[in-house]
Amino acid sequence: MKLLREFYIRDTLSVARDLIGKTLVTNKDGKICKGIIVETEAYLGKNDKACHSYKNNSRPADGLRSSRTNVMYGEGGYSYVYLIYGMHYCFNVVSSGENIPEAVLIRAVEPVEGIDVMMERRGFKTIYPLCSGPGKLCAAFAINKGDYGADLCGDIIWIEDNGDSLERDIAATRRINVDYAGEDSLLPYRFIDKNSRFLSKFKV
Repeated sequence: MKLLREFYIRDTLSVARDLIGKTLVTNKDGKICKGIIVETEAYLGKNDKACHSYKNNSRPADGLRSSRTNVMYGEGGYSYVYLIYGMHYCFNVVSSGENIPEAVLIRAVEPVEGIDVMMERRGFKTIYPLCSGPGKLCAAFAINKGDYGADLCGDIIWIEDNGDSLERDIAATRRINVDYAGEDSLLPYRFIDKNSRFLSKFKV
């Protein structure tokens, strides 16, 4: 069952944890691809130094609102897609309510449907590294800048509840590659399915 808007307009840490075990789905060029979410990271807006909307002395009091981050200031349940290193897209789920610029990064999924399509898109012939990182899964699912602001209650990108989330052994750890955030880099805002073989290469 497709997740409803109400799922997303909640506390961001709860959304990030509860997304573990849910199924990411894309419908691109008539091809359906699905993967079980096994790794997420929460980014808590204006007071989180690792978040794109973080406010500091050089930014306005309501955080960094720009053409890049604008979608984060709306209600939850929309897609925030951005480019890193000039080559990799990252897919985020906007969470919480309006004017609370927070989001959840989907870091890794376990491919379960459309695997041949994903392999073709990435030029891979093995399944485990196929979606084991935010850039990898975006390439496999054909998520790109055109999906910025996509409605996750729509028909291009959405997330389903497959009913087995409660069976997952979930752990909270520090986030990855956010050392620039100082003490905020140590916050336990990354959630993983401890038993998954499809996590990104950083396990702790």
